[in-house]
Amino acid sequence: MFIQTEETPNPATLKFLPGRTVMESGTAEFKSEDEAARSPLAEALFGVDGVTGVFLGYDFVSVSKHDDKDWSLMKPGVLGVVMEHFVAGRPVLSDGSDDSVEEDVAPEDAEIVNQIKELLETRVRPAVAMDGGDITFKGYDAGVVTLKMQGACAGCPSSTATLKMGIENMLRHYIPEVREVKADGVYF
Repeated sequence: MFIQTEETPNPATLKFLPGRTVMESGTAEFKSEDEAARSPLAEALFGVDGVTGVFLGYDFVSVSKHDDKDWSLMKPGVLGVVMEHFVAGRPVLSDGSDDSVEEDVAPEDAEIVNQIKELLETRVRPAVAMDGGDITFKGYDAGVVTLKMQGACAGCPSSTATLKMGIENMLRHYIPEVREVKADGVYF
């Protein structure tokens, strides 16, 4: 089995591509060893010294590390865990669920929300997945779109620019009702 690795815009996160489907649908994010208990793969990855987060996408695994750790020392351990997991044929999630985001939307905003979701699904998420992360819709209220950033996107130095210069400008262009984009309750 050959596993490719790719750098992401977030220097604390590497993307691992095992050459097969990781998650059939949805995504899953684990920010601690306790959260990882429902994923044999994430649980094993937290056993590698320095791992601080695991994000599972359709065909990749993003792994985040402590700032004081070096990828050149950690990478072989992460590669070994990912390879051993898939070669052994273990399930990625023990409970079969994904990290669906609870949405905050008023019924009268349904049409605007559908337009926002369509743009996110077709233009934003594929590009962000290439960088080892995901951005999902969380809510819309009075012109403010709230998004959940996961994987390499969470904590990435360029995430503010991505949200404000990229996603916000695009949404405002296509949907005049959109005034602002924020992430997980944080205003920029």
